[in-house]
Amino acid sequence: MIEIVGVKFRSDGRIYSFNPAGKKYNTGDYVIVNTARGTECGEISNPNHFVDDTQVVKPLKEIIRRANDADLKRLKENKAKEQKAFKVCEELIPKHNLDMKLVDVEASFDGSKILFYFTSDGRVDFRELVKDLAAMFHTRIELRQIGVRDEAKKLGGLGICGQEFCCTRFLDDFQPVSIKMAKEQGLSLNPTKISGSCGRLMCCLKYEQNAYEHLIQLTPPLHSTVKTSDGVGTVTEVNLLTGMLKVAFSKEEVMPRSYHRDDVKLLSKRNKHEQKDEEIEQENE
Repeated sequence: MIEIVGVKFRSDGRIYSFNPAGKKYNTGDYVIVNTARGTECGEISNPNHFVDDTQVVKPLKEIIRRANDADLKRLKENKAKEQKAFKVCEELIPKHNLDMKLVDVEASFDGSKILFYFTSDGRVDFRELVKDLAAMFHTRIELRQIGVRDEAKKLGGLGICGQEFCCTRFLDDFQPVSIKMAKEQGLSLNPTKISGSCGRLMCCLKYEQNAYEHLIQLTPPLHSTVKTSDGVGTVTEVNLLTGMLKVAFSKEEVMPRSYHRDDVKLLSKRNKHEQKDEEIEQENE
């Protein structure tokens, strides 16, 4: 086991692990650390706690010290610089006739660089814009193009569930999400119902996918043939979460009945042509 603390450098950023070097830190404390981008001031997001060595990427950097009043003053000045840089860049973009949308601005703690995040449908030649920004702020300027999911993470907002975006609250990295997940979870394939504000499939489709994949392996699929206590029939309805199946029988005198998946035996699955036809029908809805 190893003792670590979690440090966050932006409100929408990921949490990085650092070695507290034997000191105690509480949530909300500000500390000075060395990063790949140089010296930075971050906020303690997760206080001292122990984790298994395999959960940490080594070598683990140590926290240099607690932030003092001068560090906090510089941090405040950087925030003001970021706001000014954002306004200036927004005014310069139309002057250079650039097809881009400015999303966020980050100033390094030591003032050596200002990073501008933007979105665009294609490649952007921003060389002249960089020259104007460098001449105005007298520091290194970097422009970085991001995707719409990253834009939503930085801007924040409320999802259709009424809660703040998952990517803003706790997601460190985006996980791949596919339309297949929505199909397997029995959700509507209407894009407006399964897409987030960013226009991409909702990240929360991934949360329960492992459970659904496990239940799919245990549950006879729709249109499969099963043996029940009342005879052999065809599955007409499936509820993966409850495990209940509705089975129809070829004999007219036997009405369709409900069974739990544990009480039936799978004899044969639906044929590939039936499955393909159903998928095509769902996609055309």
